[in-house]
Amino acid sequence: MKRPLLSGLVALACLATGLAPVSRADVKLPSVLGSHMVLQRDKMLPIWGWADPDEEVTVRLGENTARTKADAKGSWKVTLAPMKADGKEHTLGQSNMEMSLAGTHGAKEAIAAADHPEIRLFHVPRVQTKEPAKDVKASWGACKPGTVGRFSAALYYFGQRIHKEVGVPVGLINSSVGGSPIEPWTVTGTQSGGMHNGMIAPLQPFPIRGIIWYQGESNVSNGLKYRDKKEALIRGWRKVWGEDMPFYFVQIAPWSGYGKGLLPPLWEAQAATLEIPHTGMAGTTDLVDDIKDIHPRNKKDVGHRLALWALAKDYGKKDIEYSGPLYKGIKVDGSRVRVSFSHTAGGLKAADGKPLTDFEIAGEDGKFVPAEADIDGETVIVHAKDLKTPTQVRFGWNNTARPNLANKAGLPASPFQSKDWKGSSAE
Repeated sequence: MKRPLLSGLVALACLATGLAPVSRADVKLPSVLGSHMVLQRDKMLPIWGWADPDEEVTVRLGENTARTKADAKGSWKVTLAPMKADGKEHTLGQSNMEMSLAGTHGAKEAIAAADHPEIRLFHVPRVQTKEPAKDVKASWGACKPGTVGRFSAALYYFGQRIHKEVGVPVGLINSSVGGSPIEPWTVTGTQSGGMHNGMIAPLQPFPIRGIIWYQGESNVSNGLKYRDKKEALIRGWRKVWGEDMPFYFVQIAPWSGYGKGLLPPLWEAQAATLEIPHTGMAGTTDLVDDIKDIHPRNKKDVGHRLALWALAKDYGKKDIEYSGPLYKGIKVDGSRVRVSFSHTAGGLKAADGKPLTDFEIAGEDGKFVPAEADIDGETVIVHAKDLKTPTQVRFGWNNTARPNLANKAGLPASPFQSKDWKGSSAE
């Protein structure tokens, strides 16, 4: 046996894009619908396959989304809107955690430099089982240019940052499935999902230091209920491993393809998850270079921001700011509202040096209007010219918002609404 490495980190994640079953059974496609296929331009696009009877199925291709249920015989079919020919490859099914290093910004340079013999990689193959599996067909390998390109980019950058800052060997286990919702990964009591059975259960009781999670798109319609689903997942995994392992996750990025108003409540649910002990959240509102792409290609900052939580909370780096500003509260003073935040890193700033964006304000009627916002130390003062008696504020509260408020450490502020806010300030 080769020398084992003693610092274990595991990423158990999946993201919701593409063909996404929302229950525990496998959803299957015919062979003609597969990798490298060519679809007709300017024509309705039928997508069909098989699943369990009454299985819910979501299909996404680019900005097109369709949902249906399998019939009594297990057959299903959706039809996507026509698309223009653009000579580009498109993905039917993908994942932000699963996205390999080769598909991200700066991939060529990063892969060439990824010669890290003390970072070891373990990639769990996709599989679902009805009962907890005892083993997986995978093996550990050293991180090197010839292998890292196919590995999870977010997880690689996370581990790379830990290895660089702490100087310890790092083991990374990637268990992720594009297009999967949270339910198949969850174990509660004697009930467990197919992905947990096939891709998580075989890892237990292997000792791990913590978990990173990058998922939410397939559950975006759950809104605040996603918080409870997340808690069930976290507590279930902690129970089967027998310890309260750190659980750090990514707040999913803005995207134009969601139904109107769907994303902000999920953001609130993710922020509410921070009430659970030993959790942390990395923001991504500033990492989107194409609002039409659900897969932001900058996974380096995603991984590094997750690593900040681990470095500060688990590796003793107390001088590191690990979170972007999180909403704490408001104080109304006449026609102005002062907004306070945690995790300001000693002050706030506009990341691009321009006036603050994406603040809105409303009065008793609940009708929001765009607001001017000015930084005052570690707070923001919000006001609107024609609104004399404001009662509430919201920030970045739409699917495509990419606000510029950040703290002195350069980490982005998380979207919020002040009325009946359920999120945590993680203090």
